Amino acid sequence: MRPAPGEVLHFSEDPTITRFVPHIAATARERSRAFVWAVDAELAPQYWFPRQCPRATAWALPGITTDADRERIIGPGCGDRVHAIELDWAERFLTVELYAYRLPAAAFRPHPDPAESDERPSALVATEPVDPLGPPQRVPDLLELHRAAGIQLRLLDNLRPFWDAVVASTLDFGGIRLRNAIPRPAPEE
Repeated sequence: MRPAPGEVLHFSEDPTITRFVPHIAATARERSRAFVWAVDAELAPQYWFPRQCPRATAWALPGITTDADRERIIGPGCGDRVHAIELDWAERFLTVELYAYRLPAAAFRPHPDPAESDERPSALVATEPVDPLGPPQRVPDLLELHRAAGIQLRLLDNLRPFWDAVVASTLDFGGIRLRNAIPRPAPEE
């Protein structure tokens, strides 16, 4: 489930949205501006999950990711991308009813804005209300969506050790709703 040219997507478990109005998300680091949030084709796979599901995503960057990091984190012969969730979220992942709203790309800009930040954009935002281009589309089987895209999906008891390895590697990555993950395991004595 990716947007067509000229479109971006907003994923939601609510199939009744008729207009997207800018708001300040409860999880927003920037609390001064209200946005409508969306993603492009590259960012879309990070949202093939239940909304509140904590997830760690990582992918190889040509010319940057080392062979050692690719093999250690993604695995030998396992493609270029891996997504991980906690085992406690598996049933919800398999049963969620997720919808994709197609929105006009022209209304959105990268966030954070590359002209204002050294951070890589992690979403697209609009500051004015946006009407969907049509009714929402039910996102098909999320497991099959990952398989068809060549993205391996891992179920882990605890996401944090994997996340620590990912952020210390040469892979690019995204972590979403990590505050909902099981707390970091206590160090062994």
